[in-house]
Amino acid sequence: MKKEIENWLSSARYDLAVAKDMLEADRYPYTVFFCHLAVEKALKAKVQEVTGRTPPKIHDLVALLKLTQLAPPPELLDFIGKLSGASTATRYPTDLAELLRTYTLEAAQEYLRQAKETVEWIAGQLKS
Repeated sequence: MKKEIENWLSSARYDLAVAKDMLEADRYPYTVFFCHLAVEKALKAKVQEVTGRTPPKIHDLVALLKLTQLAPPPELLDFIGKLSGASTATRYPTDLAELLRTYTLEAAQEYLRQAKETVEWIAGQLKS
């Protein structure tokens, strides 16, 4: 695996660990934020592999997914869309109280579970 691709993937896995740390610190919106970052970087690993170029500096997971030429299973596709939308709220909160009501312990746990599954699925699609 090329160094740039490996770096994206290692960074994605590192961000999953940070997401877990944020969950344990009861910082649930940050759990979701780092889940998004992890999936974004995993997708960028695949974009790098497919295009041979540095991925665009965007945060839209759906747009990045299109660049990967991957066809994830329906549940992962749904999650990628959901996570892409959640990122805006965590990145640019307009109402902190509402954000904290939305991203509960249970919600953050589920985001983290699905983000791990998504990152590992993308990793499995990379050429060794």
